[in-house]
Amino acid sequence: MVARYRLPILSHDNRTFWTGGEQGALMIHHCDECGRYTHPPMPACEACSSRSVAARQVSGRGVLHSFTINYQPWFPENEVPFAFGVVELEEQTRLFVFTNIVGIDCSDIEIGLPVEVCFERCEDVWLPLFKPVGVA
Repeated sequence: MVARYRLPILSHDNRTFWTGGEQGALMIHHCDECGRYTHPPMPACEACSSRSVAARQVSGRGVLHSFTINYQPWFPENEVPFAFGVVELEEQTRLFVFTNIVGIDCSDIEIGLPVEVCFERCEDVWLPLFKPVGVA
């Protein structure tokens, strides 16, 4: 498969986020001290600075908080237009994932759209993308 995305460099902190899709799991860092989720993954909680953080599976459901339609093919393999969105996960207010929105025509996308995660494998990374709830 030809990469349509610039792939992340895997590290100790982000590996579970980028590889959880192999098991169909969206993995977000969670703090054992204060109970807050933190994304992107970091070695310490952004709320209380505790280093007692670990990846935890979340529902993979959320709402489209914001989006943009991109008409620039950043790679020759990119199909345009495509939607890049800010998804607020249902587990916590202001817990955002920045991702592509798939499975819907760009002209039908609107803020507040209920979405769920799906994954696309690219080499050793499973990219979390989001599609409207109920779309196959």
